[in-house]
Amino acid sequence: MADPFVVKFDPVAVALGPVQVHWYGLMYLGGFLGGWALGEYRRRQGRLPVNSDRFSDLMFYAMMGVVVGGRVGYMLFYTAINWIWTDPLAIFRVWDGGMSFHGGLLGVLVAGMWWSRRNGVKFFDTMDFVAPLVPLGLGLGRLGNFINGELWGKPTDLPIGMIFPHAPDALPRHPNPLYEFALEGVVMFVVLWVFSMKPRPRYAVSGLFALMYGLFRFTIEFVRVPDAQLGYLAFGWVTMGQILSLPLIALGILWLLMSRRAPYAPVAAPTATAT
Repeated sequence: MADPFVVKFDPVAVALGPVQVHWYGLMYLGGFLGGWALGEYRRRQGRLPVNSDRFSDLMFYAMMGVVVGGRVGYMLFYTAINWIWTDPLAIFRVWDGGMSFHGGLLGVLVAGMWWSRRNGVKFFDTMDFVAPLVPLGLGLGRLGNFINGELWGKPTDLPIGMIFPHAPDALPRHPNPLYEFALEGVVMFVVLWVFSMKPRPRYAVSGLFALMYGLFRFTIEFVRVPDAQLGYLAFGWVTMGQILSLPLIALGILWLLMSRRAPYAPVAAPTATAT
């Protein structure tokens, strides 16, 4: 039997003197740029009735929502709350690590709501447009986690087990970031992209996104080691990630049910060039 693969990569992609560019940062950049390109393609197909400049504003605000919401969410959900009065500047130390998907999602929702009101677009038409773009960033982010050798899973004797040097032991463990890359990245992207190729009722795409992510994340948490500062929150197996995913599952089901009686989102005529 072959020795387990050791997850040991240089997290720095490029070093120019004191300036270091990390793979994780490049993954975030790739997710934003890829989402921007795919979104522009969908806009030209008439899936969002705005011009190129307004679409660019939407993507910029969404990007800010991911970064700000992700950091604030991590500090609120995954750290002791006393940082607010003992070390408030900790929220700006992003180089120390710590981003929350659920916080980033809330940030995108706030940004989407603000943009929609300014541009006269129904909020869920905006979210249904954005939802198929998100898995690209999710998947690339999980690859960044894998390169960093973090978010390892529980020990396993399965052939897929890998050794994470930063883990507390040298046991083969579930490569949790790769599971999330496959499900939250590849599977969700393919399903949502194909599903949204045809006009769908309002709420349907957002509902499918929320339901899929919630179910995938809740399931994967069973083989993921919880954050050390939190541990298990109940029954010796419930994690913060699972608790935060339950509302998404509920909302996904609700929005899919609402879509059965909702009108179809308006589709503009395709444009040959950006306007």
